[in-house]
Amino acid sequence: MASIGTIAASGLSKAPSAARVDWVDYAKGICIVMVVMMHSVLGVELAAGKTGFMHVAVAFAKPFRMPDFFLISGLFLPLVIDRGWRTYLDRKVVHFAYFYVLWVTIQFGFKAPAFAAETSWRDAGLLYLESFIEPFGTLWFIYLLPIFFVVTKLTRRIPPLAIWLIAAALETARVSTGWTAIDEFCARFVYFYSGYLFAPYVFALSDRARNHPGLALAALATWTLVNAALVAFGASEWKIVSLVLGFAGACAIITMGTLLARANWLNVFRFCGEHSVVIYLAFFLPMAATRMLLLRTDIIPDIGTVSLVVTIAGVVGSLAVWQAALRLNAGFLFERPDAFWIAPKKAGAVLQAAE
Repeated sequence: MASIGTIAASGLSKAPSAARVDWVDYAKGICIVMVVMMHSVLGVELAAGKTGFMHVAVAFAKPFRMPDFFLISGLFLPLVIDRGWRTYLDRKVVHFAYFYVLWVTIQFGFKAPAFAAETSWRDAGLLYLESFIEPFGTLWFIYLLPIFFVVTKLTRRIPPLAIWLIAAALETARVSTGWTAIDEFCARFVYFYSGYLFAPYVFALSDRARNHPGLALAALATWTLVNAALVAFGASEWKIVSLVLGFAGACAIITMGTLLARANWLNVFRFCGEHSVVIYLAFFLPMAATRMLLLRTDIIPDIGTVSLVVTIAGVVGSLAVWQAALRLNAGFLFERPDAFWIAPKKAGAVLQAAE
């Protein structure tokens, strides 16, 4: 694995800052916007009882939206997997556990009255406790990431090809137990592990796209047509096909992020990528509030337009919540306080917002 660490490190050295890689932030930004879009559009359409033009965009992104996010999440793991268990667990488990516990409590606080009205406060309390074994709402991603990190470190002595084949088989098996953590682990671990295992090839793909933009654009156009066709005909849900489309879409987003970074265009995606976890944690509140306001007032009659506005509100609103928290000395919402570290911070390190 030394070659992976070397190439990953070289990718980091090309970033404008020692801690960021430009195309990775663009790719993460595109992914987090797609995640907010999915929740916004489906929420609006469910509440309204009809679909709009944004439904097409959500369907198009479904094969690769989460695969790309998980693949990128594993991309820099080779640089830190050799750390001692105390530091590793602090950075890769306690970090995400802190934000999960905090934000599941916040989300539940907003939704508990409605739950209690339907059943009872006792049942609402039991549902809250259940959220620690059954991920709550939109937070399943940060619930699952620490599991991926631990499993990858624990299985380091097992031949990587064997792990990858098992992970691919689990994705293809369409495991459906009804438990989110189990089902999503089986469906997504292959992408996370691929980011870890094939990091050199991911960086090489980005380098080729940066050096040959014309060829990269042609590849993106071809992928767009193929992905759209398979989604339209329902083939994107087929076994094996879904796995291939997940990786193809991840490569496409990586290529797209690289081209945007090369041209220094649409920096809004780069900013969103730099603060992707901030958006992921906080978008539910402005999204839900905007959806409720627009559907109740019927200011905008077109459902597709409502969905688009709610998506924008989810992204912009979450960043506004983050800025408000910093100004109100509530930075603990997005930065882990010293009391919740179990390993020393690196000397001189600046704690970034939930990243």
